[in-house]
Formats: sequence, C-alpha cells, structure tokens
Amino acid sequence: MPLEIDHDAFDQLVEEALDALPAEIAARVHNVVVLVEEEPPPEDPDLLGIYDGVALTERAANHAGDLPDRILLFRANLLELCETPEELADEVRITVVHEIAHHFGIDDARLGELGYA
Repeated sequence: MPLEIDHDAFDQLVEEALDALPAEIAARVHNVVVLVEEEPPPEDPDLLGIYDGVALTERAANHAGDLPDRILLFRANLLELCETPEELADEVRITVVHEIAHHFGIDDARLGELGYA
C-alpha cells in the first residue's frame, strides 16, 4: 500500500530538500526548474526522478538564453517506495540530490559510489 500524502505536503518536502542543499552547491544551480509530475513516462515506469537538460560539463559557451533545464520528480513512484513520512522525506532529498548531481555532470556510477544511486 503506497504512502498517502497530499500534494501540498509533498511539494513542501521538495522545497525542504532544495533548501537543505549546501549554499555553495545551490549557488551554482542556474536556470533549472524542479517540477513534480504524478507519473513517470511510460517508457521508463520505475523512475523516481529525471534530469532533463544539458549538464554544466557539456554546455557550449553560448548556452545562455536557452529554456531552463528541468528536474522532474515522480510523486506516485516515490510514494509507492516509502512506508513512512520520514522515509519519503529521505527519498525525496536523495532524489533531488541525485538529479542535481546530473546537472553538474556527475554520472550514475559516481553517484552510486557516493550513496545516491
């Protein structure tokens, strides 16, 4: 049985995860929007989140002016994974950090070494 939490409370967990980022990391996140979607794309139904953009390490010098990169969090999968509100808060934080790491060009292998995969 998935954990139940209203949309506003879930959004608050996302805000808290973003607020908990170290200031030196948060200061380097530019032109990125974090969105909550109910379900992941059908071609990847197990995703908790995804970074949709061009990593800082891969950007051309003339990248300015492009649409914002996006981090999408998939609410239904995160709720399904967790049994308690505390687990959900931890998993949202881990997922936010994982996707922001992709913004910085950190791949899944390195994230696994760091405990975020």
